[in-house]
Amino acid sequence: MTDHRAITLSQFVLQQEREHPEASGEFTSVLLDIALAAKMINKAVVRAGLADVIGATGDVNVQGERVQKLDVFAHETIMRVLGSTGQLAVVASEEDEGIVPMPDDAPIGKYVVNFDPLDGSSNIDANVNIGTIFSILPRITRKGQGTIEDCLQAGRRQMCAGYVLYGSSTMLVYTTGDGVHGFTYEPSIGEFLLSHADIRTPKRGHIYSVNEGNYARWSDGMKRYADWLKVEDKATDRPYSMRYVGSLVADFHRNLLYGGIYLYPGDAKNPNGKLRLLYEAAPLAFVAEQAGGAASDGTRRIMDLAPSSLHQRTQLFLGSPDDVADCEAFLQGRHEGLNLERRTL
Repeated sequence: MTDHRAITLSQFVLQQEREHPEASGEFTSVLLDIALAAKMINKAVVRAGLADVIGATGDVNVQGERVQKLDVFAHETIMRVLGSTGQLAVVASEEDEGIVPMPDDAPIGKYVVNFDPLDGSSNIDANVNIGTIFSILPRITRKGQGTIEDCLQAGRRQMCAGYVLYGSSTMLVYTTGDGVHGFTYEPSIGEFLLSHADIRTPKRGHIYSVNEGNYARWSDGMKRYADWLKVEDKATDRPYSMRYVGSLVADFHRNLLYGGIYLYPGDAKNPNGKLRLLYEAAPLAFVAEQAGGAASDGTRRIMDLAPSSLHQRTQLFLGSPDDVADCEAFLQGRHEGLNLERRTL
């Protein structure tokens, strides 16, 4: 029997390409270039306490957030790697106000990448898990440089999405619409090795992840759902455990493996929530659904949302499908007499 831990990311994606003739070498190149950028970022992350890459730059990004030095490094690294591939028409980053067309002297490709270079960057100085989130889309314009129209596509149009989690071990997890696969970085050989083949999330978990510091500003439905999760009831296997790191990638990754729900609702201060549809919600929704999970804004499937701006924000309820369905029922006022028989114990 072949030990799947000996399969590198490069070998795996090339094998997938052979099994799916419609896949192209150009697309494979984009994915592997993202992996290359992740290796470079990982090298800086593990040396963050020794090199001059921790702390804030003193600047504020387009989101109104303090820019960390490692944010800048990750953004510039990904842009530099992707800009030299010749496979892309345009790129959009959470850190940039507008789109970034490819250099005039570079070939113009047929793919688009939207990315969050360093999710959870406020945790950098505390040595807490952080991550990179990416989404690959087909170009829809036909001539010249790519445009904002190429970036503003609904999540269901994604060809590939995934994330890199930097921590005690570094993992790259991705989907191309044919399951979810995780690769752990082996620094001694400089390769991502297949460690989590065909990840499936439980239908229901026992974990909820949310910043309850915002409870007072939540809607009544959201408050009722959070309160319901904490009530002791052996028949429905409550209460749930609250686990919240504050890095989206870290919280999502744990719940993807163990089951549960990640919650970022809107509130009186931020009625549309704070997470970005293109760079965070849509890519992770694709991963969640391909692992058997679900992703909602409270009323609609995240993958169906058509973005109208690069930095559009959304509420996000993400994770095990039964947990997401229960959350929607509370948010929509359908929770009375909620049918719990579907609970998988």
